[in-house]
Amino acid sequence: MLSKELRRLVRLVAVLTALAAMGSRAEAADPPAGAVCAPAVTDDTLRPLPAALAPVAKRLFDLPKMTDAQVRRSTVFRCVDGKALLCTTGANLPCGKANVSRSLPAGAAWCKQHPDSSDIPMSVTGHDTIYRWRCAGPSAEVVGIAATVDARGFIGRFWKAAD
Repeated sequence: MLSKELRRLVRLVAVLTALAAMGSRAEAADPPAGAVCAPAVTDDTLRPLPAALAPVAKRLFDLPKMTDAQVRRSTVFRCVDGKALLCTTGANLPCGKANVSRSLPAGAAWCKQHPDSSDIPMSVTGHDTIYRWRCAGPSAEVVGIAATVDARGFIGRFWKAAD
């Protein structure tokens, strides 16, 4: 049987080990601002915003009145050439890859009910399409480009580089 002092020492070591493990997990899950992307790595995975980038997002997207928690819930980042790019979502701000398809089944269905309409509403086209659409008779037709995509296929104007 272990002595009272030895049992206390074993418990202390266990507590310190647990605290050290919690600290290293927290650091790994929430890296500092300059270390969220590995050097020269490009990865299109949208990730939750770490706490260290909340002030950066507030400045880049002019969100001074939002709390850091609100900014973190609405902002994602991805890595391009080792640099973090940030996007804040909104009702009309898609952060995912752009829809570059020139086929629009929902638009075609809408045009059957609204032939020759000069435009198709975004509630039908989606906010991720890069095209402007209209109805040519009962068919959906592209009439122009509404947004440009970056080299990775995202709508470029929604993404900003973290300094």
